[in-house]
Amino acid sequence: MSRQSRRDFLQQSSALAAACWVGSSSQAWTQEKSANSAIRFACIGVDGKGASDRDDAGRHGDIVALCDIDEERLEKAALRFPKAKKYVDFRKMFDEMADGIDAVTVSTPDHTHAPASVRAMKLGKHTFCQKPLTHSVAEARMMRELAAEKKLCTQMGNQGTASGGLREAVEIIRKGDIGAVKEIHIWTNRPIWPQGGGRPVGTEECPKHIHWDQFLGPAKDRPYNSAYQPFKWRGWLDFGTGALGDMACHTMNMSVMALQLFNPISIEANPDPEWTGDARKESYPKNCTIKYEFGPRGNLGPCTLYWYDGGKRPSEDLLLGEKQNASGSLVIGEKGRIFSSNDYHGDYLILPKAEFLEYKKPPYLASPGHFTEFANAIKEGKPELAMSNFDYAARLSETVLLGNVALQAGKKVEWDGVNMKVTNDSAANQLITREYRKGWEL
Repeated sequence: MSRQSRRDFLQQSSALAAACWVGSSSQAWTQEKSANSAIRFACIGVDGKGASDRDDAGRHGDIVALCDIDEERLEKAALRFPKAKKYVDFRKMFDEMADGIDAVTVSTPDHTHAPASVRAMKLGKHTFCQKPLTHSVAEARMMRELAAEKKLCTQMGNQGTASGGLREAVEIIRKGDIGAVKEIHIWTNRPIWPQGGGRPVGTEECPKHIHWDQFLGPAKDRPYNSAYQPFKWRGWLDFGTGALGDMACHTMNMSVMALQLFNPISIEANPDPEWTGDARKESYPKNCTIKYEFGPRGNLGPCTLYWYDGGKRPSEDLLLGEKQNASGSLVIGEKGRIFSSNDYHGDYLILPKAEFLEYKKPPYLASPGHFTEFANAIKEGKPELAMSNFDYAARLSETVLLGNVALQAGKKVEWDGVNMKVTNDSAANQLITREYRKGWEL
């Protein structure tokens, strides 16, 4: 790909990062260490999704520390990396090993993404954090600003960003080959875990291998229950971000990147009508639809994005005869449509097919691999090499998480993105951030 095309691609997805990070402190890493030095990784959350992030880190450097609140999972990971020090509390890990760590992976439940990542970044550690980047909108803004201030290499774990299909589709939309886009539809088969109910009743003894206080982290104290951990935490307000948080950083990624869908002017949610009472205070609804309105953005006109989960879907007629699967995304332009039933946009169709039979697809910047981008950014002192760096990923996460703000607000939310403020409901501004349990503050 030509240098000019490459620069255009990077500027649109991460313009601020490219401008601010020239001559960054991450270059000092390459100056202080020889070209053969290994990146020293600490991995926080080492099983489940954390297992693949941990193994990626092991392929690109040395794992010097492993941290997990589940000792059984921790010991399992230690069998693969016996030289790594083991911890159940990342705060203690940083207190003891800060000088021996270059970068971290954070693959924990959503509510501890920011507490772990912010602590790492304040210590000058390059950070790979799973999606959604944070639990709250304010945390996402803070992590974007902190990464820029500290001039760190970062990457959010939405692996589809490295997909050739996604990058190619982004270029098609940016070129204007499907025309001006005014409407987008995104749907998912999530949730695939229990949600929509109240707090579980009764008490359970916490298994000895689970460190419950460390799992709770910044969340308010509550007794252990197997309804929360492992995996089922996603459906609870205090721990997860629901179906939207789980999948939208994947499924919205292509359209957000192509069309700069940051700072919507309004967001309105329509949840399951049975989502009332205690259930509304504790968990996310069984299903919902969310409407995001975006105003003009540079040379791009107004646009509406519709989100559907829990079995809700757009009209099948919009797909012009194509099969509607359980998950998918559809970008509707004035000249054509891009449809993908792949959550990561690894493949897609341009519709109507008959009108694009002779279409020549544009070039795009190929990726060496999602985690490899992060490692290369650190080694070369070029944060912009990681395409889902926090300058982009935090903006994407803000867009996603504003859907949960509207969901909990129970009304249409009008948003001032520059000042990070709900303008039509002062009470809803409390939903932009969260309270932190003592000892877990940012």
